[in-house]
Amino acid sequence: MNEGLEGNPSRNLEEYWVILCRRRRWIFLTMFFCWALVWVTSWFLPSAYRSEALILIEKQQVPEQYVVSNVTVSLQDRLQSMTQQILSRTRLQATIDRFGLYAKRRSSGFTLDSSGAVEQMRRDITIDLVQSPEHPGELTAFKIAYSARSPELAQNVNKELTSLFINDNLAAQQQQSENTTAFLQSQLATAKSQLEEQETKVRAFKAGHFGDLPSQLESNVQILTGLQTQLDNTQRALDGAKQERLYLESLLQQYQTTQGALGSGDESSSKSPKALGEELLDLRNRLADARSRYTEDFPDVVSLRQKIETTEQLKKQVEAEIANTQKAGKKSDGAVAAPTEGSDSSAPMMEVRGHLKANELEIQNYSRHVADIESEIATYRARLNLTPETEQELADVSRGYEESKANYNSLLQKQNQSQLATSLEQRQQGEQFRIIDPPSLPEKPASPNHFLVSLLGLVLGTGVGLGVAAFLEFTNVRVWHEKDLKGLVPGRVLVNIPHLSTKREDRFRPVFRWIELGAAVGMAAIVVAANLYALYKG
Repeated sequence: MNEGLEGNPSRNLEEYWVILCRRRRWIFLTMFFCWALVWVTSWFLPSAYRSEALILIEKQQVPEQYVVSNVTVSLQDRLQSMTQQILSRTRLQATIDRFGLYAKRRSSGFTLDSSGAVEQMRRDITIDLVQSPEHPGELTAFKIAYSARSPELAQNVNKELTSLFINDNLAAQQQQSENTTAFLQSQLATAKSQLEEQETKVRAFKAGHFGDLPSQLESNVQILTGLQTQLDNTQRALDGAKQERLYLESLLQQYQTTQGALGSGDESSSKSPKALGEELLDLRNRLADARSRYTEDFPDVVSLRQKIETTEQLKKQVEAEIANTQKAGKKSDGAVAAPTEGSDSSAPMMEVRGHLKANELEIQNYSRHVADIESEIATYRARLNLTPETEQELADVSRGYEESKANYNSLLQKQNQSQLATSLEQRQQGEQFRIIDPPSLPEKPASPNHFLVSLLGLVLGTGVGLGVAAFLEFTNVRVWHEKDLKGLVPGRVLVNIPHLSTKREDRFRPVFRWIELGAAVGMAAIVVAANLYALYKG
């Protein structure tokens, strides 16, 4: 007996099907009424219409190789920042007040304060980013959607939100570009003042070390070389003038000796015209050799010409005096009358003395010139000696100037680029938001979705119907099968009495079946018609 009371054995699919058929009225009626309740309730829920807009992100129209934008923030970060600004309490409250949003909720009994209205509007706004299919991660557009109680209100509010995004983006880019340009201008002014200060220091240093600067090294060397050449030429001219002085002194001495010999009648002690001719020939040969190497203005050439002129005059004078002496003959006492001091015979001597005096002045001038050149050479040599030290000091002074100049040029270039970028943004040629799909006027409500609610009602009704059937099955104490009796009675079942129906039951059984079939078809038709209506209305 204990073995028979251990419990009912497990049921198979056929038995479950029998149970479903037995409890079909409860299942279908429960399912239908639950679905009807859910479906009817969905039509009393407030409808929300969803207006959507698509905004395209246009790249900068001018190539970046010509104008670099001042806006370095990534598009996603900038869009997130704009979203936070637009969805701020102040901005949303202004929109709520302008369109009178959420007023019906307050009038219908809901206490929705300003903060609650702002939070509700934030939940009603949806922003979705659209990425490029060719370049994953790159934003190409974004969608803005807003849900409201009426289609017109949803469209108008979405237009407001769309314009806020476009205007804020343009204003933010222009403001950032202008701020960058203003910052660079202030930095450029500071760099310019620093550069002018460094220029003043360099200018003062160069003025204090004028002549021994490294940039003047080559010119100092060239000037020193020129002065050395002048010194050599002047020294050579001075030596020539000294030689000429010696020559003039010898001529003067020879002339005086000749005059004395002519006066004493001793012609052997005087210099004969033949000797003067040989000397003149030697001077001319030297002059020809000097002209082949130097110009006519060279001191040696000039000196030789003067010597030739003086020698020629002396030769003519000696020849003339010898001729005069031979004509006059000797006096009785054997002495020749000496020429007087004022006679023409002293003219060559005076000319030689004049040349000698001029030569003395020339020697003095050359000596002073040599001293001046040597002084200048000493000055330039001192400058060359100071050049390395000055170069080191100038490098220390110029280092700050070069750094300031490089900083100033860099800032100047950046400022020019920033001004171009600012002008680009002001002309609206930079990165912009452009509306591709304007805010739509929704024809059907986005929520609630009556068709989906209807399907959920069917699922819920089916679940409730199966639950009712299971509850009735487990709480009913009837024995329907021999198998159920085996679990209750310890003995073995010997006889199974089939169901015996009365005539009345046999007569009304087809009627009930047709009524049941008609009710099932009617409920199915109602469900299908209601779902089609919900699908049409949204």
